[in-house]
Amino acid sequence: MIKSMRRILAWASAYKGRLYVGAVLSFFSSLTTAAPIMVAAFALDEVIRRAWSGAGAIPTSLIWQSLGLIALSILGNFLLLYGRAVLQESVGHEIAAQERIDLGEVLARVPLGYFAENSVGDILTAATNELSVLELQGMKMVDAVFNGYAKLLAIVLCLAFICPSGALVAVAGALVSGWALGRCSRHSAQTATIAHSATEKMAGAAIEYIRGLALVKSFGQEGAAVANFASANSALKDIHIRIEKGFTPFNCLHLFALKAAGMGLVAACSWQFFAGDLSLMYYLTFVLFSFTIFGSVEVVNEAVHTLGVIDAAMDKLDHLMQAEYIDADGRDLTPENTAIVFDHVDFGYDNRTVLHDLSFTIPANRTTAIVGPSGSGKSTICNLIARFYDVSAGAITLGGRDVRDYTCDSLLKNMSMVFQNVYLFRDTIRNNILFGRPDASEDELVAAAKKARCHDFIMALPDGYDTIVGEGGSSLSGGEKQRISIARAILKDAPIVILDEATASIDPENEHLIQEAISALTHGKTIITIAHRLATIENADQILVIADGRLVQRGNHAALVAQPGIYRDFIEIREQAEGWRM
Repeated sequence: MIKSMRRILAWASAYKGRLYVGAVLSFFSSLTTAAPIMVAAFALDEVIRRAWSGAGAIPTSLIWQSLGLIALSILGNFLLLYGRAVLQESVGHEIAAQERIDLGEVLARVPLGYFAENSVGDILTAATNELSVLELQGMKMVDAVFNGYAKLLAIVLCLAFICPSGALVAVAGALVSGWALGRCSRHSAQTATIAHSATEKMAGAAIEYIRGLALVKSFGQEGAAVANFASANSALKDIHIRIEKGFTPFNCLHLFALKAAGMGLVAACSWQFFAGDLSLMYYLTFVLFSFTIFGSVEVVNEAVHTLGVIDAAMDKLDHLMQAEYIDADGRDLTPENTAIVFDHVDFGYDNRTVLHDLSFTIPANRTTAIVGPSGSGKSTICNLIARFYDVSAGAITLGGRDVRDYTCDSLLKNMSMVFQNVYLFRDTIRNNILFGRPDASEDELVAAAKKARCHDFIMALPDGYDTIVGEGGSSLSGGEKQRISIARAILKDAPIVILDEATASIDPENEHLIQEAISALTHGKTIITIAHRLATIENADQILVIADGRLVQRGNHAALVAQPGIYRDFIEIREQAEGWRM
């Protein structure tokens, strides 16, 4: 428990001044909470004393003074709690907001292989559920534990001077309670990791189920598809029940010890009062306090359990934040030219080698087409150029420098990429295109859209460029998404353009328009294109033929067609397919 509190305070160290002042205000608010009881006990003592002595009616001033003091205590309590809330309540939100941004920056700089080792469900759970627990509960739990025991300590010190036996009873109850809370804390620490793992699996199963709904419905396999999601939910339920069963006995002991100590305090004060060792006022004060003295400590059980959950959440966040950057040793560099060289490059995913001893040069300001059978490693070559992954052996250079010498930002600002599987953000079409260059003017935006042949269909939408597209661009056709992605690349105007099946989703009626747009995009640039369509590759300055991760042919279209091999077979098959008629 103490370790968890220290970690939370370290997490919030940038705001420690506000936290300390807030803790002081919270402590004094506890005293103002107790003040009305003390005033009431004093007033009741005066009433009883006058009744026994026959001193006459109760002075009106006593009533008004008591009411005034109680009102001031309540007002003071409100002001102190308000001040604490202003200082502390927003701390968790401020830190968590920055933490999410920092986590996003970390994830943007890790190799793509990181997401194969860590599922999206794990990362999503950490950035939402786990960080939200820390954001909403972290400061509150620290405040609850600190001020719960601070208030108890203040009252025990008063008891020690006035009713020592009552103080001993209170300390004994607090010690038994503390032992039970310690067991609760250990139980929470042991089970929190298991619960987090089950939550992550459930989140991953939910994401998989939602993403696969179209496939599930098309095959009528709703029952089979939901089985994994149902199993993950059942496992999470069972783990939470097991956690509660282990937590409940010690929690009950904690509460019983405090209630028994409260009764013991009444007995100790009564014994001293009837022995004449305790005045009526103190007796009444401590009897009334016996109902609330442990109230601030009773709620610590919830804090202990939550702190265990928070500790596991912080472990997960620390693991994510300590991910190794792919460009940790990179520098902000500007390439002298845009020539790209592969020098005996090997690469593989896990234990499977995909590329074998690849060596070739992509000349600056020329078009290089990469062709080959599906799964031969074409897209992997483009991913390595953009340094989404690092090579296993050999080197890739841009402008004579190893791409590993660059930071990701300084490398990728030289590249525009158009993927086969286009992703659009759930945002306006305007912002999706401006993602290529956020500071572009409206005229530049429209000009890029016109070059990509998407201006007309955008203007036909209800809100034009301000139309919100669905997640991933789900509200647009494949061809429309592709043209928007080309407009985004045109707007960026980078010296290197990578086209990964950029016309794969374009309908025949618009293909020639997109080819014109691509020509405008690629004029005077270094072009790397992966394509199967003859019109896309026959005019390339250089064609690389990849098979099983190896370079098997290289040359221009005329040279490769003239020699037997994979390329000529590929062209013949394509010509037959494109010339097919019903």
